[in-house]
Amino acid sequence: MTRRHLRYGAPAALLGIALLATGCSSNAANDAAADESPANSSSEEHAHEGDQRVAVSYEGGIAVLDGETLELVEELESEEFTRLNAAGDGRHVFVSTSQGFQLLDTAEPALTDLVVPSSAPGHVVRHAGKTVLYDDGASETTIFDTHDLAHVEGELPEAITHTSKNAHHGVSIQLEDGTLVTTVGDETSRSGAVALHAHDDHWDEVASSDQCPGIHGEGTAADEAVVFGCENGALLYTDGAFTKLEAPDEYGRMGNAFVSETSPIVVGDYKSDPDAEGYLLGSVALINTATEELNVVDLPENVRYTFRDVTRGPDDLAYILSTDGSIHVLDPETGELVDEFPVIDAWEGPTEWQDAHPAIAGTGGDIAYVTEPAANSVHAVDLTTGEITATVELDHTPNEFAVALGEH
Repeated sequence: MTRRHLRYGAPAALLGIALLATGCSSNAANDAAADESPANSSSEEHAHEGDQRVAVSYEGGIAVLDGETLELVEELESEEFTRLNAAGDGRHVFVSTSQGFQLLDTAEPALTDLVVPSSAPGHVVRHAGKTVLYDDGASETTIFDTHDLAHVEGELPEAITHTSKNAHHGVSIQLEDGTLVTTVGDETSRSGAVALHAHDDHWDEVASSDQCPGIHGEGTAADEAVVFGCENGALLYTDGAFTKLEAPDEYGRMGNAFVSETSPIVVGDYKSDPDAEGYLLGSVALINTATEELNVVDLPENVRYTFRDVTRGPDDLAYILSTDGSIHVLDPETGELVDEFPVIDAWEGPTEWQDAHPAIAGTGGDIAYVTEPAANSVHAVDLTTGEITATVELDHTPNEFAVALGEH
């Protein structure tokens, strides 16, 4: 284990960024936010929407919006394509640029000069008071105390780092007891994950698994059960051991995990045809981490979504933003759709995963945010009623976005 004190990074040049992977949920509230994204960490507190900001990326810039009214607070210049990940401290967002993970202060607002250098910045995970960055270019994990990020002044706080043997598109999470769970792979393939304990100046391996081809994404459910997606199911880490959960199909890829830390059930995006064109999906994986079961639910023909279109919300339900323009409410306990809220106009799936297309991000409370690129708009939606509580029309087409929420 190494510690380093990170100081000012160079401002990001206005250049495009080359990413190593496709179809990652970077949104924090999909978590989420977001591969990660969200995409998808659920450590965010049930904050009052009026106390937060929403960062929205567009070609060449980032708009910072008021979380309650969605009024434009500030527009900031950035790069042609950036990815956004909440830092988990209630104030900052990490922006993936050509220089690395650049810190956006949504309170100022300002795109600061503070950068964690990376040739290929990847997933950001928030859990147990830690904000964990993963550098795909060097397979380096950087672990910040989330509370320290909230009070950053002039330089980034001290961080703990871990570097994997081979660079790959990966993700790491640190658990409450300090265990670091991180993916294993190289530039051509990914095979599984390893759990490590810090010991003086090194990390000791406590468990590992090579049974998760194409490992991607991460989510933490109730009782700190960690789930990763595989090309043939999912990989579960609980109580110091890995368990492989097989998909019902020969090829059954789960790429992103949408979780609630008060529910044992993980909702995963799911694809069973490796040759299917486009990025629209018609099934979800439901993983019960308590019973170690994986089931697949086929959605109705009118319900199609991408990796940006699922979030968790009130009562631990899942909310799927479909191409028909509605949010479809899924009960993970039964696998049944229990409600539908028309929100935006019908839309088509993207040609490339980076292309702007509708997305949804939860807040940990009743409100979720929905982007509508065709109308250059962002909407706030009450997930308990389907009411649109606020809308803003931007001068630019919204692409990715992140909610600056804090942890419990």
